[in-house]
Amino acid sequence: MPSFRAPRGTRDLLPDVSSGLNRLEGVARSLAGRYGYREMEIPMFEQAAVFERGIGEVTDVVEKELFRLAPRSEEAEAWALRPEATAGIVRAFVQHGMHTWPQPVKLTVVGPMFRYDRPQAGRYRQFWQWDAEAIGDPGPAVDAEIVEMGYRFYLEAGLPHVQVLLNSIGDGACRPAYLEQLTAYFRRHEGELPELERRRLETNPLRLLDSKDPAMTALVAAAPRIGDSLCEACAAHFAAVRAHLDAVGVPYRVEPTLVRGLDYYTRTAFEYYRSGAEGQQQALGGGGRYDGLVELLGGRAAPGIGFALGLDRVLLALEETGSAHAVETPPLAVVVGADPADTVARFRVASLLRAEGLCVRAELAQRKLGRQLETASRDHAHFAVIIGDELTEGHVQLKDLEAGTQRLVPLAELARELARAAKSHHHG
Repeated sequence: MPSFRAPRGTRDLLPDVSSGLNRLEGVARSLAGRYGYREMEIPMFEQAAVFERGIGEVTDVVEKELFRLAPRSEEAEAWALRPEATAGIVRAFVQHGMHTWPQPVKLTVVGPMFRYDRPQAGRYRQFWQWDAEAIGDPGPAVDAEIVEMGYRFYLEAGLPHVQVLLNSIGDGACRPAYLEQLTAYFRRHEGELPELERRRLETNPLRLLDSKDPAMTALVAAAPRIGDSLCEACAAHFAAVRAHLDAVGVPYRVEPTLVRGLDYYTRTAFEYYRSGAEGQQQALGGGGRYDGLVELLGGRAAPGIGFALGLDRVLLALEETGSAHAVETPPLAVVVGADPADTVARFRVASLLRAEGLCVRAELAQRKLGRQLETASRDHAHFAVIIGDELTEGHVQLKDLEAGTQRLVPLAELARELARAAKSHHHG
């Protein structure tokens, strides 16, 4: 039994998982580039007030899940590990005066986030997200574009049958009247509310629609619908978002109880689910519009919309659907030697080939040539570069492990020969 283990709710990303995560990050970065989103990085931790003000002090993320860092002295600022990227990106937008850049500013971050959450399948205390934000465009077209980009991510990741759940939660013009209706409704059922939801009724009634408590299911289903209370501007915006999604064939379902879990959302809200796998803990990702967040964090008022897609959830879903596959690149060649003890020669030749940009492994264990070749085949290498007496004349043997052929090649031409074979995938 080992003395030390990874902290509860975290895990080591072993090579097969890490390669899958790297593949998803590659899909995300490729899509971000095609859609005009520029990658940036933000700190792993921020002033706690960035999240308290931006996300909302009565959200689960801030109330129960925020990883707060203990200050070294009473004068030190309060810090917290980032539970999501939007607040940090918006803080950077304000701090660096990005309102002067050509609008909208499209930014993306890929990396780990942290929440002190109850660990369960697909839900970790350190988890990976792809985050994309478009700040500076109030129109519905950019809403549809970012929803479509997220939907396309799942397709290119190899996860079919993903559905978009879509809603509008109104804005400052129409939401207050709706909140009065919602509060009145739940007050009539206050005796049926769990303790947590009774507290939320006093602080943030909209969050009751986002409740994860099964006892709330029937009450939420019968609650007033915000779609019936949208002002003319919000209703027109939502209709235009749907029209744009219809135009590109993104499947979606209007879900009247979808409000998302963070305070900064306005108007468009959306989540991604696998068809047939919907539920409070099954969302693959989601996002929405946050037209008041920039001003809330000290900047000039600017509209924004974004999403956060959980990469861990996608890996788990791919495993469940049998679509997961490790993405390991086998070496193009393994350098082996007739003299088991001459590791210097094998190391030197491998180093020359790597300097030419080739994926090459050197067999540095002092084993017989037969064992070295067995290992090269096990590693699915295409070629074995065999170092023997011919090296004194500037030659090596190049063995095509797939074709079973072997020929003498000048060492000076070896990199060119291997690069040609790698490009053409033809046997040597």
